[in-house]
Amino acid sequence: MTRFGDRDLCFCPAIELGRLVREREISAHELVEAHLRRIEQVNPQINAVVQVDADRALDAARGADRALAQGTPVGPLHGVPFTVKDNFETTGIITAIGVVERASVVPARDATAVARLKAAGAILLGKTNCPPWGGGSETDNELYGRTNNPYDLERTPSGSSGGEAAIIAAGGSALGIGSDSGGSIRDPAHFCGLAALKPTAGLIPVTGVLDDEGPFGMMSDPRTQVGPIARSIADVSLLTSILAGPDGIDAGCIPVRVQDPSGVAVRGLKIAVQADNGIVSPDPATLATIHAAADALAAAGAIVAEADPPAGGHALTREIWDSYADELSSQAVYGVLRRWDAYRSAMLRWLADWDAIICPVYPTAAHLHGRPIRDGVSYTTPYSLTGWPCAVVRCGTSTEGLPIDVQVVAGPWRDHVALALATTLEAALGGFRAPSI
Repeated sequence: MTRFGDRDLCFCPAIELGRLVREREISAHELVEAHLRRIEQVNPQINAVVQVDADRALDAARGADRALAQGTPVGPLHGVPFTVKDNFETTGIITAIGVVERASVVPARDATAVARLKAAGAILLGKTNCPPWGGGSETDNELYGRTNNPYDLERTPSGSSGGEAAIIAAGGSALGIGSDSGGSIRDPAHFCGLAALKPTAGLIPVTGVLDDEGPFGMMSDPRTQVGPIARSIADVSLLTSILAGPDGIDAGCIPVRVQDPSGVAVRGLKIAVQADNGIVSPDPATLATIHAAADALAAAGAIVAEADPPAGGHALTREIWDSYADELSSQAVYGVLRRWDAYRSAMLRWLADWDAIICPVYPTAAHLHGRPIRDGVSYTTPYSLTGWPCAVVRCGTSTEGLPIDVQVVAGPWRDHVALALATTLEAALGGFRAPSI
């Protein structure tokens, strides 16, 4: 009989769960059963998991326990349960992407990110809710309905990886993966108080991730990246190292070695603080959280100063959105791409004076269903245009008791710097706190 209760296991960091399984302190079967019970308990309230693959998960757990008994070498996530946003292909599990016409579509293969987590020993529990075709700021669709925030059921977990964030925050999954083209990992992580990373564009393959046009890649959708979501930055860092690197299929994935965040010295790093982007001002609690984060980095020896990156990223994003709607001529689209190139260059020139930026993820904590703040995503969209890595981590709490994350942005291929700074903030300001659900 395990000495751990379900709640102990379901809110334990993924790295620690992997250790407990490897050292035979718990079995993978016990761990998967605990998470399945947790899903059964919380999912009727939050509606985050849309497909539960319990039988196969339990079979995989029994196989994981046999492998340990036989002395077979195992991966760092051996026996650890995970979920995945429903726009990732998953072998044998319906991948509906929130639309009725795909309600019975079952892929014959796994997305690369899913396959890599399985190869590291993780066990897939099921699929999580997303907006129709996997994109949007509210996790709601005609097929599966609306997902609720575990901190307040009247509020949204945002989108588009909202189901993924909600179930991880609620303890039904130890970790997961989502996709982000303008904030779709970062906003849900912020609304649910989680740790996450939108990686440098081209670091993690997007093979097997779908939208309304089917599979995509760097040429057709350079803003969208696959990224990890968890309850701690240490877990996010481990997941990044597992997920990164070319797969021989995604032609936009670059063979760049992922560096270890633990090797980054925070002392002496130059950090720009943008508390207000001039488009939509954060509320007082969010501003206070940004200032607390700046103070924490300064206390760790970083050189912190207020500074604003070049403007125009969100306005340009709106032009790109318009180009997807057949409203622009091909000549006009090329004009948008030229301005995109110019914006990326201007941002790189500006970044030469800085090691990282901290700023809000969103102007407020989680809002009520159907009441988004206009241009609230303006804090995340610019860094999808640049392709820079963005880590998010909980650093504060709203007056309503809701999580507030901070966004840490670093230069291209410096994901380890963003993660190191997020680790410092997590240690100083508390990080994830479980909801009462």
